[in-house]
Amino acid sequence: MELIFERSRAGRGNQVLPECDVPEYKLGGDMLRAEAPKLPEISEGDLSRHYAALARRCHGVCSGFYPLGSCTMKYNPKLNEKIAALPGWNNIHPLQPDETVQGCLEALTIAEKFLCEIFGFDGLSFQPAAGAHGEFTGLLLIKAYHHARGDFKRTKMIIPDAAHGTNPASATMCGFTTVTIPSNEYGMVDIEKLKEAVGDDTAGLMLTNPNTVGLFDRNILEITKIVHEAGGLCYYDGANLNAVMGVVRPGDMGFDVMHSNLHKTFSTPHGGGGPGSGPVACKDFLLPYLPTSVLGGSGNRPDSVGQVKAFFGNFNVVIKALTYILSLGAEGIREAAENAVLNANYMKTLLAPYYDMAYDSICMHEFVMTLEGLKKETGVTAIDVAKALLDEGIHPPTMYFPLIVHEALMIEPTETESKETMDEAAQVFIEIAKRARENAEDLHSAPHTTPIGRPDETRAARTPVVRYSFDA
Repeated sequence: MELIFERSRAGRGNQVLPECDVPEYKLGGDMLRAEAPKLPEISEGDLSRHYAALARRCHGVCSGFYPLGSCTMKYNPKLNEKIAALPGWNNIHPLQPDETVQGCLEALTIAEKFLCEIFGFDGLSFQPAAGAHGEFTGLLLIKAYHHARGDFKRTKMIIPDAAHGTNPASATMCGFTTVTIPSNEYGMVDIEKLKEAVGDDTAGLMLTNPNTVGLFDRNILEITKIVHEAGGLCYYDGANLNAVMGVVRPGDMGFDVMHSNLHKTFSTPHGGGGPGSGPVACKDFLLPYLPTSVLGGSGNRPDSVGQVKAFFGNFNVVIKALTYILSLGAEGIREAAENAVLNANYMKTLLAPYYDMAYDSICMHEFVMTLEGLKKETGVTAIDVAKALLDEGIHPPTMYFPLIVHEALMIEPTETESKETMDEAAQVFIEIAKRARENAEDLHSAPHTTPIGRPDETRAARTPVVRYSFDA
């Protein structure tokens, strides 16, 4: 397929902007480029066909099964998009006077109220743009809290090995030293190792619950108690909240601060359909440290960690999440979580006779298979199975994560998938398992029907081509 630059022909174009209805303003010479940008010149018809062709090559939740583990790639109701596109939300400017956007501020206030009720916290900031940004912001609150008390020796952040991969990076960016706690044989935090790790240098604990192997830690109350008794605070990574929303609340488990991925749990576009939103919620004693531009006016907030994003964050995403919450109500929110758990366990049960499960217990919203045995028996790896799924119109599950499971495939069907879809997908997985034992070489070369076959992924990672060369 040709790139848009390769389709370009000098002199072609189309009218995309209306005539200017205000006086023209010319920038000074020091603000102009030395030469005009090399933009493609293409007709409207060719432009439309180009992007339509790209769209046909993309796979999303609206085009097929997308069981990406730990990411909750569930269907986003079109009602959310319709409501968020209303002129009253969409045609505003963040610098408008407050009196002209009272409806928007009220919507944010309502969203904060409902989210805090679901989370079990006292207040939040909508500023963080996504999950990892929320982690970073939440850890800044923990750091500010300790420093405000003159406790500068608390420099260590405890992170279980079944946490999300961004947790250690966020902690490091905030200046903490990370301490990894291993999982026990049941895939949960090793309590004895945690007791050994805490001390007067413990700033806090970052915990993903349910964790990345899809398990709810049965010792959650003991874990938060251990950290609190050592003087640390507890951070809840809410990326997997889709399994427990409306059922249990992080604030009731002993957590002091958390983030939630609205673009996962609360059904707003995820990934390429973004932008995202990762609001940070906290208990009342941490409220003074929240970023500025909180609802009710920023005022004089000397203890705030400062601005982490412009204004109130990605406002339009919050409107989509609020629409989702209002559509479902309290009962619907709980039912969505229960169905997510039901679907994951149903699909896990279908696949258990054909694939080894990393942990033989009831899972939450996702489950992890280990293909280590299949690899030893047939030579077929997790990536071979993932590539074979592409031929069947299924987006692969998360591969080789979490790192504590070898040859891992992590599957999350979400609550929006029907029994029929899961039955069909499970049958594809089963057929691939059979092919692994009958014709392993065929899987090594998969996919066979996609526009791009199996690229040299090592070379692609080490020497990526990310820009077009006009001299080529």
